[in-house]
Amino acid sequence: QTLIQIPVMTLAASSWLAWLMLGSTVAASLGFEWATAFPWWLVIAMLIVFVTPVGRIPLGGYGARLITAGIKPGDYPRGGSTHLRIWAAERWANAAGASSLAGATRVNNYARALGVKVKRGVDLHSLPPVTGLLTLGKHAAIEPEVDLSGYWLDGDILHVGAIDVKEGARVGARSTLLPGTVVGKYAHVEAGSTVTGRKKIKDGQRWSGSPAQKVGRSKHRFPSHTPKRRPWWVAIYDATSVLLAIQPVVALAVGAALVLTLVQSTGGDGFIGAIFFAPVGALAAFATYMLQTWLGVRILSLGISPGVTPVRSVKGWRLWAIERLMDEARTKLFPLYASQLTPAWLRSLGAEIGANVEISTAVMIPKLTEVKEGAFLADDTMIGGYELGGGWMRTGETKVGKRSFVGNSGITAPGRKLSKNSLVAVLSSTPKKTKAGANWWGAPPERMRRVTVEVDSPANSGEALTYNPGFAVKAARGVVETMRLLAPMFSAMLLAATLSVYDSLLDALGFPLTWLLSGLVLMGMGAVAMAVTVAVKWICVGKHRAADHPLWSAFVWLNELQDTFVEVVAAPWFFQHTYGTGEINLGLRGLGVDIGKGAWIDSYWFPETDLCHVGAGASVGPGTVVQTHLFQDRVMSLDTVTIQDGSTLAAHSVALPASLIGTASTVGPGSLVMRGDRVPTNAVWQGNPIEPWER
Repeated sequence: QTLIQIPVMTLAASSWLAWLMLGSTVAASLGFEWATAFPWWLVIAMLIVFVTPVGRIPLGGYGARLITAGIKPGDYPRGGSTHLRIWAAERWANAAGASSLAGATRVNNYARALGVKVKRGVDLHSLPPVTGLLTLGKHAAIEPEVDLSGYWLDGDILHVGAIDVKEGARVGARSTLLPGTVVGKYAHVEAGSTVTGRKKIKDGQRWSGSPAQKVGRSKHRFPSHTPKRRPWWVAIYDATSVLLAIQPVVALAVGAALVLTLVQSTGGDGFIGAIFFAPVGALAAFATYMLQTWLGVRILSLGISPGVTPVRSVKGWRLWAIERLMDEARTKLFPLYASQLTPAWLRSLGAEIGANVEISTAVMIPKLTEVKEGAFLADDTMIGGYELGGGWMRTGETKVGKRSFVGNSGITAPGRKLSKNSLVAVLSSTPKKTKAGANWWGAPPERMRRVTVEVDSPANSGEALTYNPGFAVKAARGVVETMRLLAPMFSAMLLAATLSVYDSLLDALGFPLTWLLSGLVLMGMGAVAMAVTVAVKWICVGKHRAADHPLWSAFVWLNELQDTFVEVVAAPWFFQHTYGTGEINLGLRGLGVDIGKGAWIDSYWFPETDLCHVGAGASVGPGTVVQTHLFQDRVMSLDTVTIQDGSTLAAHSVALPASLIGTASTVGPGSLVMRGDRVPTNAVWQGNPIEPWER
């Protein structure tokens, strides 16, 4: 795997080299003495092949297709050649920039390059599988963040299979389709569902839940006829995709221009000066990206209203673009989220946000969202958005009531309202009708009993550390949250150092050798990023211990500070390139996770690391969260999560505090392991919430 990472990281570094060569050549033409001019044919070729969709789609698609050629449905050994090829293909596709294509119009072209059978009129807003084992019938609709990978790791066995979504079928956002899934004509899989593939979803049926089951007939939320093709909209979506892709480049260009100006004015060493002034450039880039996002969302939101519209229309295009901007913002502007500024930021984008609201990394259409006083939206919540079907797009006004709570990865669909003082649990959905004070868990949602959580306060201050903090506490939190900007500032220093090394190598060795070494340089910088993140974690919070902490407490703020370094520094520089390798295990061990020999880990979401145990030979699938804390009644409760030897926590699952997965047991994909659950040894469980699973 480490050897495979070298060409993969070289591919990832190629786009960096292309931008560096362009900037240096332009600077040389403007008379800057330090700049090197490269042949324009070489610069243009690098940009076309490694930066634009013209090059990235065939490079990523056909490259991954070559790696996975001949793989057929079946069961394969973990760590065997088939598993290694699928892993390598995903790493190659990600390095080529495939992840940025999700939701773009050209994702259909990328899918065809992988070998996916895509019929006319398909709306594909999620990434296709690198195996190519997917068929999408005419006018099928796949909403954002659907797992179509067609494989999952089950102990020592890798299950691989084909997926068939037939004509006019709809698959809701954040659903998972396991190998062997067949979705019949005009059927509907509701958002957040996990389809196990045991039974075919028959034509016209509606399935929901994890495991997904029939809940009725597919509802006619969209017109029965397909809209006009309007082919010119493909070009408009293409142009918008390009603009969205260069948005961070523009922000970085502003930051780089400021850094170069400062270096030039001080007259010092260019290498040292670039690294020294990089934090200033990072702040400029951060502000520029904020401004671009704000202008984009505000302009696109003018006159936006609920209803059904063709995907290929002005309104459909605007909704799609807003969703893309909001999704990227929570990553690129991560220090701004889960902070006191988050409500103000979303309010400025057009959302109606009440007083004393806490919002983490939520995605929404701001103009169509209302969050009332004292509500709490946890990590990765999806509030509103849009639904797809038959070439149409539907959206609606979404509301979260006063002092209501939507848990991690919770979904409140377009047009739904969560009443006041209600709770939607982790990985759960808001039902169509809710009553005040009701609490819901699972998919489809079911009523649950709620236990109030309180924390002792030395001052016996009631809600002063939860719902009604004073000015002094708010100011203290603001100081710590401002320190989160240190993460993008340090990341900018790494970027400046990387580009400076590339520039020096180009001068000393020329383009061919620099290109060959570029991946190793990027891997080295990733190791530095990981080491600094480890240091920040131990400085900020030391060793995590099981305890309860009110929202307005130093531990919670400092924990968010170290988590910002994980997301902004370690994730892009290290974790996202090392999924499933021994290197990610080393990085997580440095942060405090107890990991046994031979564990296969495809996720870095271990929030309170010292409370996590992953046994020898265990597997943690992609998109999983080893959730060692819960926020309830604005109190952060921490406890351990144990995944014992040889056990599996499969893709897109969440294990809550005080849970344990017994030796050699499997928790299937799309599952929720509830707080305090104990999965027995050699058992197979699945579901939201989990229950015994007969396969």
